[in-house]
Amino acid sequence: MVLLVRNRVKDIDHWKRVFDKQKAAGLAAGLSVQRVWRSADRADEVFFILGVEDRARAEAYMATPEAAAVGEEAGAVEGEFWFLEEFPARKDD
Repeated sequence: MVLLVRNRVKDIDHWKRVFDKQKAAGLAAGLSVQRVWRSADRADEVFFILGVEDRARAEAYMATPEAAAVGEEAGAVEGEFWFLEEFPARKDD
């Protein structure tokens, strides 16, 4: 499973510095950075994919005031996310 995230941010360079500092917190929540992109059309939009060890643990972390504070510190203006799994899901993996 992966977590696909889209954020609109105030300053993409500032956002990236804060994002990079959160690696340990993400790993503790079972989230690992797989890819990060910025929009080719909008300078204030970023996308990233996180590997997810355990969805419940990831959701619990994302619901904490600490996670919300990180988004605020990073200058996230808005965002959305999706938990994704391979399709068709394979039962033998």
